[in-house]
Amino acid sequence: PAPPALLPYVPRVPPAMLPGKLTATTFALEKPCCIFDRHANISDTIWLVVAFANASAAFRNPPSRADVPLYERLATTHSYMTLEMAAAAYACSAPSPAILRVGGDTACGGQGGRDPCNGPLPSPGPYRVKFLVMGCHGPKAETRWSDPILLRRASNPSAIDPMPTRRGSDAVVIASILASLGAALAVAVLSAMGAEAWGSLCHQDSGTGTFAHRSYKTHHIPPDLPQPLPPGCRCSPPGLGCFAPWPPGLRPAK
Repeated sequence: PAPPALLPYVPRVPPAMLPGKLTATTFALEKPCCIFDRHANISDTIWLVVAFANASAAFRNPPSRADVPLYERLATTHSYMTLEMAAAAYACSAPSPAILRVGGDTACGGQGGRDPCNGPLPSPGPYRVKFLVMGCHGPKAETRWSDPILLRRASNPSAIDPMPTRRGSDAVVIASILASLGAALAVAVLSAMGAEAWGSLCHQDSGTGTFAHRSYKTHHIPPDLPQPLPPGCRCSPPGLGCFAPWPPGLRPAK
């Protein structure tokens, strides 16, 4: 068969900062939209080839789907194919996300090696990837290999010291003591301020309470209370005082 057409597209990891762009077992790829429209039919499928960087040059495209290298054989073949999708998924009008996740299927490994799988990558790599268009009669087109993709190295749990250093322990203890003292001092200050404010509120009064709890000496002479009028006394107009009525026959002449 004729060799597949070589497309100028080079797969790459997105340059933007993305959550989980590179992890210890996965990485993200830009989705190559509008790249295969002229080389793929509606019945064709597009695969992603993943290989160790030093084994990519030795990779040979499989002549049919039955010869696709599987994820479970990566340890011996040093390459596998995954993310099988219809060519329409990469068309210009495809509404699917623009990011592909390689190694995101954690359920891989329990299928007995019968179907292609997108399982976690077993080592940091580096890896190279390319896209391959497969038709009914074998490969039809392919992209170039990507630059080497190196995953993040996971920390070795045995290298973590479960006990901090002596100096670190002392610093933690001192910091704890200082924090406790600061909290106690703050509580004492707030309590004193609250007691003072409460006392000032309790002692405020309109005046009656003050006279009830304190004794005062004063030279103020209280005013004389009005005396009751003698019997038969009547009041003249204001300002003229009160006069007893004249006995009969003794009223002065006007």
